[in-house]
Order: sequence, then C-alpha cells, then structure tokens
Amino acid sequence: MTSRRGFIKGGGLALFGIGMGGIPGFLVEAVAGTQSPGLFKRKKIMVCIFQRGAMDGLMAVTPFTDEYLKAARPTLFMSAAKGSSEKPLIDLDGKFGLHPSMSAFEPMFRDKRMAIVHGIGSPNNTRSHFDAQDYMESGTPFKKGTDSGWLNRAVGLLGHEAATPFQGVSLTTSLPRSFYGDNAAVAINNLQDFNLQMKGNPASVNMAAKSFEDLYDQTSSNLLKETGKESFDAIKMLQKADTKNYKPSNNAMYPNTALGNSLKQIAQLIKMNVGLEVAFTESGGWDTHFNQGKETGIFARNVNDLSESMMAFWTDMGTLQDDVTVMTMTEFGRTVKQNGTGGTDHGRASCNFILGAGVNGGHVHGTINPLSVENLEDGRDLAVTTDFRSVFSEVADKHLGIHNDKVLFPEWTGKTIGVMT
Repeated sequence: MTSRRGFIKGGGLALFGIGMGGIPGFLVEAVAGTQSPGLFKRKKIMVCIFQRGAMDGLMAVTPFTDEYLKAARPTLFMSAAKGSSEKPLIDLDGKFGLHPSMSAFEPMFRDKRMAIVHGIGSPNNTRSHFDAQDYMESGTPFKKGTDSGWLNRAVGLLGHEAATPFQGVSLTTSLPRSFYGDNAAVAINNLQDFNLQMKGNPASVNMAAKSFEDLYDQTSSNLLKETGKESFDAIKMLQKADTKNYKPSNNAMYPNTALGNSLKQIAQLIKMNVGLEVAFTESGGWDTHFNQGKETGIFARNVNDLSESMMAFWTDMGTLQDDVTVMTMTEFGRTVKQNGTGGTDHGRASCNFILGAGVNGGHVHGTINPLSVENLEDGRDLAVTTDFRSVFSEVADKHLGIHNDKVLFPEWTGKTIGVMT
C-alpha cells in the first residue's frame, strides 16, 4: 500500500520530473477551488548554501596576525592595518579579519546574529571535489554507498508527516545529493517556469497526464482525502503567485546573480507559507587555482555575491527572521601556500557562516593553530579541527528541533561546539 509520505514524494518527483511538458489536467482541476492564505502552521526554516568548488577560508576570514601565512602568500596575503591597502581586512576580534568584499556581514557579526566557524571540514582527506561534496551532502564521510542525503534525513526527522510537496525544496536545476532519499523533496529551477507550466497549453498538459493519473489510480481515495488537499492547495498558491513582479520587503536589494535570484525565490516560498522547512541552493566558482586576486578579482566577486545575497535575503525576511537560520558549507579549503599562478590549490579545512536569531554570534568558533609547517595537515594545509557534522547537527538540532544525531549523521559520535545558543 502506498504510504502517505510515499505518495507525496512520488507526486513531487512526478510533478517536477515531467520536465517542460506541463502539469496533468486532473491536477489543475484539483486545485481550482478557492484558496485561503496560511495553509500551514508557521515552522522554523533552515536554509543551506553550498559553495561548490572549495572556498579559501583563509582569505574569507584571515588570521592576519599569523606571520607564517604572510610568508606563504607573498602576493595574496591581506592585512587589517589601516593604510595597508585601499580596502584592508575588517578586523573582527584582533586576530581574524573579514574580507572587505564581505562588509555586508560585519553588522550581523557585531550584532551577534552571525557566527563563523574556522577550521571546519571533513575527516576524510580526499581532495576530489566530487567525492568531498558527496561525503558532505550524504553526511557519511567514510561511506560512499549511503543512499540518502543528510537534509533528506532531516526532513524525515522533523516529527510529522509531510502535508506538502514543498517541505524540502532545492532551488537548483536538479535535486542535489543532500536531498536524495525517501522523504519529500523537490527541485525547482525557477518559480516563473513553474508558473508557466501550470498555465501551459492543454496539449502539452495532456501528454504528461498519464503518468500522474497512474499514480492517482494506485493511491487509495481515503489517502488522497487525507493528504491531497494540502498538497494541491500549496501548488495552487504557488501557481497564483506573481513571482515575476515580486517586491522584496524592507527595500532589500538582491544581486542579479544565480545565488541572489535563488535566495529571492526561497524568500517568496517562505512568505507564501507553503510548508517549506528545509531549503537548499548553491553558489559556484570557488575553485580558485589561478588569478585569485585580493581586494578585487574572482574571489572578491564571489564573496561579495555571497554576502550581499545573504543579507538581502535576511533583510527581506523582516519579521520572519526569528524563524530562519542560514548556513553555508563548502567541500574543503585551499592550500596555505599560494601557487605559481596567483591562486591556491585543493586543501583541507575552510570556514563557514551561520546567520540567525538563535546563533551564538559575534565569535569566530573553532581552532586554528599557528600556520607553521609542523601544524599543517600533510605539511601544506589548514588542519581540520572541527568536523562539519559537529556544526550541521547543532544547527539542525537547535533550530529545527531535531534530536536524533544517530540517524541524521550515522556513525558520528562527536560533540557540538556551541555555535548555537
């Protein structure tokens, strides 16, 4: 017998796996009734941003008093001293400096709404982008065959059956590894495309109807009475939303970038109250092997986009800020020593940022020892002193109320580090 969660998951995959063919006619008719706002009780929402390509944490948040780092990066090292450049590092605590292109983060750090974790990474020392991302998204860094992602397991541990296909949403072209699994999750590339599909021509709609109606026929009518209305109402709410002309709250200005546009759409889903609890999006271009730059260049543009996009989203959230926590992640960091082409190569530890009302903010958490050769992993990399699962589990536990780390991160027996209050 088809389970309630199985139906919703199957429906979600059918809905977004059809491609551009459209939505079945019976589904459009099913959601044609009146809609009242506020389908679901407001819940906490966790938003994850994956920085694909491996961010240089030592340039994002620099231990600027470290003479070893200065010697290792003769053309990349940045100082917090005034007058050292037109844009010196932003001195956070006398030891760590925030890259000047991330100045949007400074007020949140000072207001204790943002925490930084340095020396974070995976216990698996692979420097393969594909493997490291897979391990981080599955949450099992020494087990390649895990069939679910940690965010999918988080959805399953929220303590209630999904009444909406939008409980777990990824604003990406395809479902990320983090959301693989048996629990409800969908990928939406663009909300405007979704609207177009819902309003698509009848011929293309009918082409896709068979697979969806087959699912309908295989599901008991009683089950549909229990689960169908909320799902269809949520779909209709999304269909009716004027996403193209969306106006962010509080004069928030999103960058016109892939990340900015994704976070703007996540904000729309949150405000529509379609049942979103776990959201995911990603940012690319962090693999800075050459011409990394300092105050300007590839890295500066990337961190500016990250910080401006996150802060636009946070401003847009307004009175909903207490319900939302945003967390970044990246598969590994970069080498301490710069290479011969003005860049950095694949390393080990990096840093991440957590933004929210329940964050133990205003601190750079974690441990970074002096960057002398004897303290480096393999004699070349910032050592991993904080397992990523220590941070991810704490954010999920404290913000979403998940308290089952044995399921969320199997085989992990570590401790949290106090990044949440």
